[in-house]
Amino acid sequence: MKQLAGGIQWAVFLMASSIAAPIAIAHVFGMDSGDTALFLQRTIFVLGVACLLQAFLGHKLPINEGPAGLWWGIFVVYAGMVGVFYSTPHDALQALQSGMLYSGVLFIILAAAGVITKMKKLFTPAITFTYLMLLILQLSGTFIKGMAGVETAEDVIDLRVAAGSLLVLILTFVAMGNKREWVSKYAVLLSIVAGWGIFAVIGRAPRVEMGTGQIIELPKMFVYGPPVWDGGVAVTAVFITLLLIANMLASIRVMENLLKQKFSMQVEDRVRQGSFVSGINHLLSGVFSAIGPVPISGAAGFVSTTGMATMLPFIVGSALIVVITFFPAIMAVFAALPAPVAYAVTFAIFTKMVSMAFSELDEDEEKERARKAVAIGLMTGVGIMFVPSASFAQLPAVLASVLSNGLITGTVVAIIIEQLSLRKKTQN
Repeated sequence: MKQLAGGIQWAVFLMASSIAAPIAIAHVFGMDSGDTALFLQRTIFVLGVACLLQAFLGHKLPINEGPAGLWWGIFVVYAGMVGVFYSTPHDALQALQSGMLYSGVLFIILAAAGVITKMKKLFTPAITFTYLMLLILQLSGTFIKGMAGVETAEDVIDLRVAAGSLLVLILTFVAMGNKREWVSKYAVLLSIVAGWGIFAVIGRAPRVEMGTGQIIELPKMFVYGPPVWDGGVAVTAVFITLLLIANMLASIRVMENLLKQKFSMQVEDRVRQGSFVSGINHLLSGVFSAIGPVPISGAAGFVSTTGMATMLPFIVGSALIVVITFFPAIMAVFAALPAPVAYAVTFAIFTKMVSMAFSELDEDEEKERARKAVAIGLMTGVGIMFVPSASFAQLPAVLASVLSNGLITGTVVAIIIEQLSLRKKTQN
């Protein structure tokens, strides 16, 4: 029973942290409610399968897969190309669908060549700290806006939503710190259920749209047509794949350190296997016309909060997610989760990530070198976050997507600075 309750909590966390991307992408491509529901179904299905593949064949760590933020950015950029480079949204989505296949093949090639194993050495404590802090800083604005009911630049703060979010946040912190183990262990699940109730009472819970009316509906394959060759998407896929590898390595390192330090668990180095599976997961994304997945760093905060470090609840939760996608009515219920509730609970989880980031930095023996790399990386990444996305509009799609992402650019800059410092030290 405990494993089932833990699995449900994992399933709710995976769903709550993954819904935003497919819904936002569907919106920019002008999909109707039916197509949006199917796009959400396919994406969540792929994420659930991806988690199971990683659990059994890949890195074998309790790290949930989520829609890659980089691919999210690329989808948005390519939506802007409709009418310029692509005749219809369908053509752009067909090209992006093929891009997932390109990325999957490249993942597998790099894993087979041993490149990814060598890249792991780049993620020193200083780089991991930089990555985590940039991730937290980048998402904190999204969390606060979501908790205040602000979706666009024209929106004003909804005081009722903000008050409800604050109450959910307080309940989450209280549950996380409760001395009763069953309360602290299932704090996320309890907080989401209670938060949903709060928003229903204040009249801010969305209505449940029951969708197609079919009891069972399997996800469809190659929705936008057969794979096509697109040179621009191919170049984009190469660069995005390399950055997704960096994201994956950081997520794995954070979880490995958490399991070793807090739970005293022995962790096997399975980066190469995880990379192979990431390639398979991207191939599945292409086949099912979904968004490419990536291991989510926030999983470490979730595990630290709930204390569920074993694999069985994670596997149960991932299997539940896969099964749920076959039932449109159940998917409709999850899709109706009030967004501010998800943002408030995730905000609480990410406070754990700040502590983890500083613990990482404390492990670096060469403080001066570490601080230099961190300082330049953080200033670069945070600075880019303040540059309007529209300012990158004239750049090629791949450059616009990457350079406008403070998380990736700041991390890459920190890696370059640290490697130059190490090379200089070796020469001296």
